[in-house]
Amino acid sequence: MQPRLNIVTLGVKNMERAIQFYRDGLGWPLSSISGGDFAIFKISTGTALALYPRHLLAKDACVEDLGGYGGITLAQNVSSKEEVDKALSQAFLAGGTLLKAAGDTEWGGYSGYFADPDGHPWEVAWAPIFELLQGNLVLPD
Repeated sequence: MQPRLNIVTLGVKNMERAIQFYRDGLGWPLSSISGGDFAIFKISTGTALALYPRHLLAKDACVEDLGGYGGITLAQNVSSKEEVDKALSQAFLAGGTLLKAAGDTEWGGYSGYFADPDGHPWEVAWAPIFELLQGNLVLPD
């Protein structure tokens, strides 16, 4: 698996307040692909910060939010469904825990989750809405 971090997703209690903080308070540009329960900010070449309702993020990652879950998933985007499967398998073989088997998503992609040995949830995804350029995530403005 390539050592890569493309998106940090923060589970938030109030989307409107969180978007206002990052967009208006910090001046971070909100990507045009944001909408509904999802907001994404381009923070550097190939890296993004995403916001998603905390309870939905916990549900998507198949973790319980009992106060110990930090409301964050780490994500790595790859260029194919096959790479998603390969990365999840590699993580499992290295001692990770499969949290959610890879499968087609409601947003048109393909993803699954694993936890590292300390329980940090990682999503591995292929997303047709994102472009990867030399391993870096390219987001529309």
